[in-house]
Amino acid sequence: MEIRSKMKFQLGCQLKYSLTQASTLVLNISPANNNSQKVLQENLELDPFLDYEEYVTPVLGNRYLRLNAPAGSLQVSYQGTVEVSYSYGDWSENSQSLAEIPPAKLPLETLSYLYPSRYCQSDRLIKLAQYEFGDLLPDYSRIVAICNWIYDNVTYLSGSTNQHTSAFDTATQREGVCRDFAHLGIAFCRALNIPARFVAAYACGLEPPDFHACFEAYLENRWFIFDPTRLARRSGLIRVGTGRDAADVSFATIFGPATMKQMNISVKSLEQYPTVTEAAISMD
Repeated sequence: MEIRSKMKFQLGCQLKYSLTQASTLVLNISPANNNSQKVLQENLELDPFLDYEEYVTPVLGNRYLRLNAPAGSLQVSYQGTVEVSYSYGDWSENSQSLAEIPPAKLPLETLSYLYPSRYCQSDRLIKLAQYEFGDLLPDYSRIVAICNWIYDNVTYLSGSTNQHTSAFDTATQREGVCRDFAHLGIAFCRALNIPARFVAAYACGLEPPDFHACFEAYLENRWFIFDPTRLARRSGLIRVGTGRDAADVSFATIFGPATMKQMNISVKSLEQYPTVTEAAISMD
């Protein structure tokens, strides 16, 4: 049986930068607007005031803001109210109903999420993935096992990695943050021929508040959300962007010399959470 619920959240972020010369910033801080997530109200303030452009990707609804800032200080403040639709199911009792789909039968639009990418070198992790998960049932439970393995074998340690750290590095060094946990989960899935993609999100209840990262895997013609960190409720995630890995949906890409001086994130639920299992959740 499938249960659908809608949750409303109030969220925001404040970013402060120091720019030593004129720079271009591409920001991915606005929640996605798509079939399962609606932005009900939002406000963006820039100090100093600047014109900006927005590009919204088809289907996924990623929203990229481009602004050209002069040298000096820059403050970006975003506030919004978002309604997110979640689908829950008791699939954990019958995981065969969420079977993996062989590449020959996958929808063509999912194939790009099978390939190795910059941070998810699945081709370098095939042996490890086969050794740890190759004999498991090819269904939802195998991805749960991947998440459990990451949680048990990789230490969550703030500041332990940087923008160059890849899934292969995380598998070797066995430490990282949410971004690294997501990349490793994606790489293991792809090494087993399971389409997987990166999700950048706001996360209600995450302490300390920050942008969060998790991943989705494709089973039975739907994307399901997974979070190996176990730091936040999956039914408290608000999608910001979806991509092959973090390179596609970084919250800030800066062309020019800039130093972040401050970042504040806030997320508040405007409703009570439904009393349903979190065994399997889709935001698709």
